[in-house]
Amino acid sequence: MEGLKQPRRAVTLAAQVADQLREQLASGRWPVGSRIPGEQELVELLGVSRNTVREALRSLIHLGLLEARVGDGTYVRGSSELEAVLLRRASGAQPADVVELRAVLEEHAAGMAAERRSQADVTRLRELLDAVRACNRAGVMAEVAAADGDFHLAVVRASGNGLLTELYEYMGTALSSLLAELPWDADIAAEHDHWHGALVDAITARDAVAARYSASMLVRLTGRHAAVREDDQGSERSS
Repeated sequence: MEGLKQPRRAVTLAAQVADQLREQLASGRWPVGSRIPGEQELVELLGVSRNTVREALRSLIHLGLLEARVGDGTYVRGSSELEAVLLRRASGAQPADVVELRAVLEEHAAGMAAERRSQADVTRLRELLDAVRACNRAGVMAEVAAADGDFHLAVVRASGNGLLTELYEYMGTALSSLLAELPWDADIAAEHDHWHGALVDAITARDAVAARYSASMLVRLTGRHAAVREDDQGSERSS
């Protein structure tokens, strides 16, 4: 398999194997959610014992990068330790905390994107804006959330800050999954459309103030409807 080689025996074999498996994850050769090769296949590819492979796998499972499923193999949970930690932490967070994190990341990134964007960034954002609006009209929330996530990741990338982009990319699932669970109607979709369009226009015009404001309004929209959802769920539990 591409990227795998027999390890040097001058250092701990299990550590070397774990490093090579981590490289497969970081490179995307083994995407998140995919099943990795079985133990016997790894033994043959790497030329080490089954115990060495198991020790390496256990270390990556402990880090949260892999997940062992009894009777089904080992699956990828994250591409790096940072991603695994962030996703684990975000999965137990309150919706309001997720919304506030979005506000911090997206508002700042939107302002930087307006100042630093390239023409290619603008073209990409307009393509993604069309996709967001098409999903809004269809009203399938899983598709709305996915399109929204792609759009905002492109905004963050346009900021030119690689570390911020990496952080946002790792948090993307948690940040966009909330949207998939929100109530949705024509009025919400129209407001969603409006502020996405305003954000792209502001970035295109290099207006950092307007970009940050538009991004904040999008986050507030999500937060407002998340609060409505929480109130409705609370009423159902108490009735």
